[in-house]
This record gives sequence, structure tokens and C-alpha cells, in this order.
Amino acid sequence: MSLSLNNLRPAKGSTHKKKRLGRGPGTGLGKTAGRGHKGQKSRSGYSSKTGFEGGQMPLHRRLPKRGFTNIFKKQWIEVSLEALDRSFEANTEITPEAMHKRGIIKKAKHDIVVLGNGNVSKALKISAHRFTKSAREKIEKAGGAITVIGA
Repeated sequence: MSLSLNNLRPAKGSTHKKKRLGRGPGTGLGKTAGRGHKGQKSRSGYSSKTGFEGGQMPLHRRLPKRGFTNIFKKQWIEVSLEALDRSFEANTEITPEAMHKRGIIKKAKHDIVVLGNGNVSKALKISAHRFTKSAREKIEKAGGAITVIGA
């Protein structure tokens, strides 16, 4: 028998019939339908809150608070020299938008720092928010130029 869309089936024994609740005493799940007697959980419309412990103080509130989140923290997108060398030709103007178009960075929203990972084989004109010391040296050694954005 050939495999095609009209005769696809799950493997034998991998699927089970859905339990039909409240269909008489013969099923073993009649009357209360496996919900027990009375109480909130037996009612329709019941939904539990995540982390609810029956009124006891939940664990996430029993534990002490630690530290804080700095909302002014600067986020940097790290870009290696190797990635720029691979993706761009010599004497190309490299901006955050150009990096985004080439898929080196996902968003051109955060500030970019160029790291000195790898080697530069050609002269590149790079615009970024920050450069590491080794990245600066390697770019200038290859005859490239650096432009610091927002300086």
C-alpha cells in the first residue's frame, strides 16, 4: 500500500479514545464524572490560578525579594569583525541598517558594539556605537575607517 495523504494514519496503539464522562454507571465515570463530591473543583466553570495553594501563602510570596532590575540598563548588540569581514565587500559603508539587511543583527534598535573577534582582510568603513580596542586596531591596520555613532 502506497503512502499518500488520503491514507495517513497514526501508528497502531498510539492514540486512545476520548473518555466520555457522565455516561452512566457502566463506564466507571458516570454520575460525578471523576470530579468527586461537591466543592469548587467539582463545579463547571472552575479554573485554578497558577501557583494557587488553597489559600496558603504561595511559595513565590513566601520567598524574600532579592536585588532589583535597572530599567535604564543599556543593551548592546555584539558584532564580531569576522562576521562583518565575511558579509561585506571592501570599502563598503557599514551601518546598523546595513547589518540588519544582511542578517548580521536581528534589530537595529539597540546600540552596537564591534568586537575584535577574527581578522579583517579588507578595508571596511564601519559605523557603530562602540568599538573594542582590538577591533579599532585591526580595522585601522587593514586600512579601514571607524565612525562612532552618537559621540
